Amino acid sequence: MTTKRFLILVPAIIIVFLLQSYLWVPTYEKQTKGNPNRLHEYVTASLGDATLLNPILSANTSSSQIESLVFEGLLDYDEELRLRGRLATSWDVFEEAYFYVNNHTKISGEEISNASALARFLESAKKNSGAYPPNVRESLGRIQSIIPLPPEDSVAPLKIAKAEQKADTVKIRVNAPARIKLVLSKVDQDLFKHLPVVLGSDYFSTFNPVAYLTPESSVDEKILSTWAKKIMPATEHNPVLVFHLRPHVKFHDGHAFDANDVRFTYEAIMNPKNLSPRVSDYEPVKSVEVLGPLKIKIVYKRLYSPAVGNWGIGILPEHLLNSEALKKEALALGKDPETFSIRQSRFNRHPIGCGPFTFDEWKSDQFIRLNAFEDYWEGPPNYKRYVMRIIPDLLTQEMEFYAGTLDAYNVQPHQVKRLKEDPRFQSFSGISFGYSYIGYNMRRPPFDDVRVRKALGMAIDVTKIIDYVLYGQGEDITGPFVKQTDYYDHKIPPLPYDPEGALKLLQEAGYQRNEAGWLEKDGKPFQFTLISNSGNDIRKAILAIAQDAWKQIGINVRTDLLEWSVFIQERVDKRDFDALVLGWVMGIDPDLYQIWHSSQTHPYQLNFVGFKNKQADDLIVKIRREYDHEKQVAYCHELHKIIAREQPYTFLYVGKWTAVLDRRVVIKDIDEDGAMLYKKIKPTKTGSYTFHFNKWIKVPDMPRLSTEGW
Repeated sequence: MTTKRFLILVPAIIIVFLLQSYLWVPTYEKQTKGNPNRLHEYVTASLGDATLLNPILSANTSSSQIESLVFEGLLDYDEELRLRGRLATSWDVFEEAYFYVNNHTKISGEEISNASALARFLESAKKNSGAYPPNVRESLGRIQSIIPLPPEDSVAPLKIAKAEQKADTVKIRVNAPARIKLVLSKVDQDLFKHLPVVLGSDYFSTFNPVAYLTPESSVDEKILSTWAKKIMPATEHNPVLVFHLRPHVKFHDGHAFDANDVRFTYEAIMNPKNLSPRVSDYEPVKSVEVLGPLKIKIVYKRLYSPAVGNWGIGILPEHLLNSEALKKEALALGKDPETFSIRQSRFNRHPIGCGPFTFDEWKSDQFIRLNAFEDYWEGPPNYKRYVMRIIPDLLTQEMEFYAGTLDAYNVQPHQVKRLKEDPRFQSFSGISFGYSYIGYNMRRPPFDDVRVRKALGMAIDVTKIIDYVLYGQGEDITGPFVKQTDYYDHKIPPLPYDPEGALKLLQEAGYQRNEAGWLEKDGKPFQFTLISNSGNDIRKAILAIAQDAWKQIGINVRTDLLEWSVFIQERVDKRDFDALVLGWVMGIDPDLYQIWHSSQTHPYQLNFVGFKNKQADDLIVKIRREYDHEKQVAYCHELHKIIAREQPYTFLYVGKWTAVLDRRVVIKDIDEDGAMLYKKIKPTKTGSYTFHFNKWIKVPDMPRLSTEGW
C-alpha cells in the first residue's frame, strides 16, 4: 500500500518542485530593477561542460563556444561568407613553383641543360605567349619571375625496414641538378600540365631522380626509386601566404601580439607532445618565417586549397607557453619538464588570448565566466560579462529562460511552433551545418563487417525519429558533407528502412537466431553497448529507438548515458566504445581529412570510429589540393558515395534549429551623426544570429515595432 501511494505521489512532487523552482527564480523585471548590472551581463546555457580551453587542443562545442570569445584568429568569415581580416589586416596569396632541369630530353630539338639558358628560353616563351593555346598563355602570364638555381650536393639518410622489424639506415649522396624557381602572381594548379606544351610533352615525365643518387651500400631499386621521387620530385608546387598583422593588438595580460605568436601557434600544433587534433590541417605547411613584428610568411609543401581559412584558429600567446614557461610550470608542479606539454598546462583552465572577452572563472559543471576586454582592438563589447552555465537538463534551461535568468534558449523541436509565435521573444531558425549519426567502432568485430553496419542502419526507421522525436524539425542525410552545399550529393538515396533486408544481410555475415530468438555467430550472441552523453533528450530517445529496433531483429543491445566530459575524454578520445550517438557541427569548407582520413584514427584524433579506405584517402587528399570548384565538387561526390556505401556511420538526420532571445536584446550602434542607434538582430546567410554579438546589449524596455522591424 505504501509503495502504491509513493508511486502515485512522485509525479505530483515533481510538478510541485518544478513550479516552486520556477517561482524561486527572480523574474526579469525583478532582476533588472534590483540589479541594473544584469542588463550588461549575457547568460547562456550548455548541456555539457568544456573539456579544456585551448583552440589547438579542444574538439567539442562547449569549449569552442568559450574559445571563440577569448581567442582571436588571423581572419574569419563576414556576413556574406567572404574572408575578412581580424588579427591580420590583409594577406597575399601567390606561389613559388620549382622544377629540375632535365638533361635527358630536348627542347625544340635542342639540348638545354644549363639553368640560365632554360630561364632565358622561358622568358622568351612568356614574351611570345600569343603563340600558345589560351590556357598555356594564362599560366605563362602568371609567372612574375624566373630564377635559375645552382646544383646542390648533400647526403641524406634512407631508412629501410627489415623483415625482423629493425630498420637499417643507408646514407645516400645526392648530386641534385640545377632547378628553376618560378614566382607566380597566384596559385596555378595546372602550371605543370601547361608547361610541357612549352618545354616538350615528356620534359617532366622523363626526369629520373635515381640518376642523381649514389648509395653507400646496396639498396633495392624499387625502394630507392620511391624514396628518390619523394626527396627529388620533378616538379613542386609551393603556395605562399603572407599575412600583414594588425598593429597595437594586446593579449589580455597586456603583452603585445606579434608574428612570433602566429609562428608559435603553428609550432605548438605540430609538436607531437601536445597531441593536437589539428595537426592534419597544418601538416601541409613547409615553413613559417617571421619577416618582421607584423609580417609572417607561410609556405606550403604542396597544393592545399583550405590553407587561408585554416588561419582562423585562435592564436596562442608565445610568452606564456614557450619551452621556458612550460619548464618553470613543470618544476613548480613537481613534474618532469621533458614530458610536460601544453596539454598539461594550467593555461587550459585559465586561458589568455586577445579576443573580446577575458577569462574570469571556471567552476567545473557549474559555469564559465568571462569579462569584457576593455583593450580589445575593435573596441570592448557592450556586454560587460558573459556567463555560460552548465545546465544538463533541458527542462531546467527552459524554466530559467522564461524567468529571465538565461538570455537565450535553444528551442526543442516540440516547442518550435509555440515559441516562434510568442511576442515576448525574437526567434531565429535554420538548417544545421552538420548532422547526427550512430558511429561504429570499426576496430571491433562485428563492426568491421560492412554487412553488419549496413544491416544496423536498415533496421532503424529514421523517418520515425524525424517525425516523432524531432516533430518534423529535421531532414534525412546520407553522407558527410553539409547538406546546404553543392559538395553534398543529393542523388544518393537514404538507406532504406528494411528490417527483413537487414536480417538477410546479417545471415550472410553468419548470424542465425538461437532458441531464445537472439542472433548469434559461432555460438557467440550478437550483443553490444550503445552510448551517448546525458542531458540530451533527443539522443536519449535515439538510444531507445535504436535499442528497440535492433531488439526486434534479435540483437541484444545495452544503452548507457554518460556525463559529457567522461563520455568524450574516457570513451571517445580513448576509443573505448562499441557504438555511439553523436553529431558533427561542420564548416563550409569540404576538407574532411580530420574526420575521415585513415591517418587520423589515433587517440585524441577525430576519426575515432577507425574508418580506413584507400580510395577515400586518395579523394580526401585530392579535395584538399583542388582549387577548381567543379572538380572539387566531383571528388566530394565520389567520396560521399564511398562513405554511404561503407556505412561507418548510420547517418540519421540534419536538424532544423530554432533559438529564442528576449526581445529586449538588440544591437547597439552609433549612426553617422554619433547618435545612439538600436537595431534588430538579423542572421547572416548561414543563419548565424550571433555574428554581431559584441554589439549586443539588453535594453530595459521592450522596443516598439515599426515598419523597419522595431
